[in-house]
Amino acid sequence: MGQGSPTGHGVNLRLARPEDDAAIRNLIYAAFQNHPHHAPGALPSEHLLVDRMRADGALTLSLVAERKDTPVGHLAISPVQISDGSENWFGLGPVAVAPRHQRLSIGSTLIRYGLDLLRQQDAAGLVVLGEPHFYERFGFRVRPGLILPGIPPAYFMALPLAGNPASGTVTYHPAFG
Repeated sequence: MGQGSPTGHGVNLRLARPEDDAAIRNLIYAAFQNHPHHAPGALPSEHLLVDRMRADGALTLSLVAERKDTPVGHLAISPVQISDGSENWFGLGPVAVAPRHQRLSIGSTLIRYGLDLLRQQDAAGLVVLGEPHFYERFGFRVRPGLILPGIPPAYFMALPLAGNPASGTVTYHPAFG
């Protein structure tokens, strides 16, 4: 994966490098600037979340989709804790694609690649907070035994990858606040 993995979408996928930090920050900010789930007039903070996780060494995977050596998409995956003691579970997100590159399947390509890499690392599973109609296509489903406090259950989904399904309250990295 060192040089990147070419895809059929005209992008290369690779692990993020320190020299990508500013470009990743800018594309995440732009991708979430007009997101419908933000309060009117609120500024996005997802870029700060990724900065904090990076600074804490809490990014299990930080993947970049690039076109012509320019990052146009980013996917973050970080460890989560589950109250039943299940280990090797992760949280997906944020996933961001620069606005002029959206609707080209770049986000989906990043997610599939991230899932492949987690499977290679023998991850037990992955949780996500997001739009069901989007994440269900990757196999995410509402799992009644998994809870993210304060979140409507329809928007919190999980994808077991190996072993027994987890059950309990999920806690993300403190950067998620």
